[in-house]
Amino acid sequence: MAQQNETPIRVGLLGAGTVGSQTARLLVEQKDELAARIGRPIELVGVACLNPDEVNYPWIDRSLLTTDTMKVATNADIVIELIGGTGVARTFVMAAIESGASVVTANKALLAKYGPEIYNAAAAKGVDIYFEAAVGGAIPFLLPLRESLAGDKVTSMLGIVNGTTNYILDEMTTKGLQFDDVLRDAQAKGYAEADPTGDIEGYDAANKAAIMATLGFHTNVTIDDVSVEGITRITADDIAAATAEGKVIKLLAVVENSEAGVSARVYPALIPNTHPLASVHGSFNAIFVKAEAADDLMFYGRGAGGAPTASAVVGDVVTEARHIAQGCTGPTIPMYNNLPKAPIEASRAAFAVRFLIHDKPGVLAAIAKEFADNGVSINGVNQDLKPTMKEPGYDGELQQLRLVTHLTDEVTLRRTVDAVCKLDCVAGEPSILRVLD
Repeated sequence: MAQQNETPIRVGLLGAGTVGSQTARLLVEQKDELAARIGRPIELVGVACLNPDEVNYPWIDRSLLTTDTMKVATNADIVIELIGGTGVARTFVMAAIESGASVVTANKALLAKYGPEIYNAAAAKGVDIYFEAAVGGAIPFLLPLRESLAGDKVTSMLGIVNGTTNYILDEMTTKGLQFDDVLRDAQAKGYAEADPTGDIEGYDAANKAAIMATLGFHTNVTIDDVSVEGITRITADDIAAATAEGKVIKLLAVVENSEAGVSARVYPALIPNTHPLASVHGSFNAIFVKAEAADDLMFYGRGAGGAPTASAVVGDVVTEARHIAQGCTGPTIPMYNNLPKAPIEASRAAFAVRFLIHDKPGVLAAIAKEFADNGVSINGVNQDLKPTMKEPGYDGELQQLRLVTHLTDEVTLRRTVDAVCKLDCVAGEPSILRVLD
């Protein structure tokens, strides 16, 4: 029986925040069991942070704390990057790779902007890059996408990949609350950041969509290629209308590889209560993958939180440590395609559009004419009287008119809505939602 190599595999940790501290805890508290799984012990040799005096966790040896991030990044076998952002994080990741270290990161913004550059640098240096926690938190999703589906052709993916927005929309649906009220509650509970812009405007989900498209289609898709729409315009009226139709509103990341090219989009959509995504509540995430041979797959689980995300990070550390223990590397990320980006008009969908209109004869006919003149077919109409709503300069009452279209492209739909909004009988801002079949 071969003798086990007792030389520790050195691990450097960059960042000791919510996820970093929990990652350190798992590495320290489970070190014996992790060593048994790996075949060699692992040792945390440095923890870089901005202010060591503010880091006070019993499982982190204070002698490991340092502000010299570059030293930690270039003196380990595995470097865990949990700093976030795309500036200094890129510098340290590239330095770690150049020093011969493999990298584990949860930094979706970094990968969405510089992913292919980092993947190619790791391959050229003969080291690995793992980032399971970058999409879906604790959900084992990216490794199956990289390896388990390597013999198949992925054609599309869609899902709920941001726990904050899912929590907000879920609370609005189940409790009938307004967006601003739920956002404040989410911030008080720690589900939303003090500055929630990245979540509620869809940018966090867009970063993940770029990573999903890049891995799934083996082509360079960056954050700049992703069309983004957040949830800040969703109102209690939108939620009530969806509920009345047996639907819910979810913020979706959707990536597709079609004849028109690759597309990556983030937008709120109406989905029927019978769809599995409708039952994804709170901060949970779920992702559907469609592949030619495997057909439909679904991944579901905790999409955020310090401990769940740390679970994915440490899982990557164990994977890479096993490679080091066995003297090998994992599979690279092949970027052999140079697929075109699909124009936005190539994507067709049904849309639900809600207008605030004057309650008088001829309004519906005028709006229907604009839809017809622009070639958008109407599938359904719903009108609800709102007697308490008023518009300055108009003495009558206002109604909400909700139209659902047949399939059309977004450019045509928005041109049509703009034309309708110029009518004197239309007030306020319209609500536009895609309808997921």
